[in-house]
Amino acid sequence: MRAPILPTATDLPVEELRHLTNQVVDTMLSLIEGSTDEDVTREPDDPGANDPAAATPDETYMPWTLGHVIVHTTASAEESSALAAELARGVAYHGRSRSEVPWRVVTTIEECRQRLEESRRMRLASLDMWPDKPYLDNTYSAREGAPVINAVRRFVNGLRHDESHLGQIARLVREGKEARGSSVTGS
Repeated sequence: MRAPILPTATDLPVEELRHLTNQVVDTMLSLIEGSTDEDVTREPDDPGANDPAAATPDETYMPWTLGHVIVHTTASAEESSALAAELARGVAYHGRSRSEVPWRVVTTIEECRQRLEESRRMRLASLDMWPDKPYLDNTYSAREGAPVINAVRRFVNGLRHDESHLGQIARLVREGKEARGSSVTGS
């Protein structure tokens, strides 16, 4: 399944945001199809791992597992959808609104699937909070020179973040299958 090509428009209708949400979540579910519990917690070889926003200093250079990537992407998209709903309702931007499931508790492929479906439900529900005529002129800029963000762009940014991790998910799944294959053959 191909990843969606996400638009840069700032005036997409809510129905298009629903469609794009379903498309990107379906893509992630398709990517992890055939993965096992072992794949979820397998620590990949990633000498370039560097997460300056890691929860602890010990995790800064730790490679991300498949479970870690799934909880990270879903938390980011949920944050974007929550902030987008506020912007659409005319609420002034007030900073981040992030909650992330602790990645170490996601240890099975079924938990990854459940997290993706829960995230889909939450994101789609956030779109139900949009008024019929959203305040698309309610904007903010994260920093000097950064693009101006309205509700649509905020929502799409979460989807773009998901999209930016699709290659990583595909790589982790492929490496997991390869590792299982080599352990079966004894090489």
